[in-house]
Amino acid sequence: MKRILILGAGTAGTMAANKLRHVLSQEEWKITLVDQDETHYYQPGFLFIPFGIYGENDVRKPKRDFVPTGVEMIVSEIELIEPEENRVKIAKDNRTLYYDYLIIATGTHARPDETPGLSESEWRQSIHDFYTFDGAVALAKKLRTWEGGRMVVNIMELPYKCPVAPLEFVFLADWYFQEKHLRDSVELTLVTPLPGAFTKPRAASLLGSTLEDKNINLVTEFYTERVEPEQKMLVSYDEEEVAYDLLVTVPVNMGAEVIARSGLGDELNHVPVDKHTFLSTEHDNIFALGDAAALPTSKAGSVAHFAVEVFLENFTRYIEGLPMLEQFDGHANCFIESGFGKGILIDFNYEVEPLPGKYPLPGIGPFSLLQESEMNHWGKVMFRWLYWNYLLKGKEMPITAQMSMAGKWS
Repeated sequence: MKRILILGAGTAGTMAANKLRHVLSQEEWKITLVDQDETHYYQPGFLFIPFGIYGENDVRKPKRDFVPTGVEMIVSEIELIEPEENRVKIAKDNRTLYYDYLIIATGTHARPDETPGLSESEWRQSIHDFYTFDGAVALAKKLRTWEGGRMVVNIMELPYKCPVAPLEFVFLADWYFQEKHLRDSVELTLVTPLPGAFTKPRAASLLGSTLEDKNINLVTEFYTERVEPEQKMLVSYDEEEVAYDLLVTVPVNMGAEVIARSGLGDELNHVPVDKHTFLSTEHDNIFALGDAAALPTSKAGSVAHFAVEVFLENFTRYIEGLPMLEQFDGHANCFIESGFGKGILIDFNYEVEPLPGKYPLPGIGPFSLLQESEMNHWGKVMFRWLYWNYLLKGKEMPITAQMSMAGKWS
């Protein structure tokens, strides 16, 4: 019997387990899924927790609810991957798991410890994050009693999960403080290492004034070297300073430590792979999916979804000794919650920047690309139901993995 070992039961790993179990014979293929946690989190929902839109139970469910019959799930920390021996050592019972094919889907994680001063005396006091469940819950508690001042939302380093989330946060903060009649008491600033809030030409031309229209300050090309928590100051490598009263940070994002221990990652512990097939550049029986993969596209749930679709087609050919024909094009689409019951949608890939148009039905939509609308907001809201009921379970969705130019205009 052949053995497939999947490391990580997040979005990509769970989808892969479901889809592979559906197409591969149980008599011929054993599939094992390993993860250190019992709880699955709907990470896009973390954004809504600080503003009281979602509660804690809206974003978490038991991982076993989404593991299909015929897949063994082991809850354990992963200690070491030994690719030359085709084996993985886990902490539970000091077990060693052998594989014929390994799928790494261990994700990427917030690492506030990577920035001097960030996770010290003021962590979860005047310094918060919303990229973790605990961080989002703590920030919700903080905002309930915060009376205003300088709120700075900063991005520490590229790449990071869900690149539009910091924009969404400042847009929702603008709405939230208006609802609380505190907006005049809050100075909102977005601090980013990027050259702008929207960096692609068409998006910048259509949406570039959005922050200014909402009275949100923007500091660009700011590379944070350290935080001075007692002085409440962000300091860049060239000694530029940004003062805050409440800092909401997107910490450095890094892949799992086991990737570094096993010598399989780049400097940020992401696994180098062929960007079209997800096959490791170093080992011919290892694939990496989702945020764990070093891909030149967004680390987002939509990318994991489209990537797994392409991976499935290729993997079923690869194990038969056939060439992998499908080519992942970097397709990503992201709803950007803009506040006041509206949202923006972007759709792009490795080669094509976000363009205006209608999605997914050309000329019909119902979603509008690079345009603020109420329907886009409802798309963002409805996606949570689709995530739990279709996406994670590997069910077919009426969206193509490859990006289409139909319905777009330049």
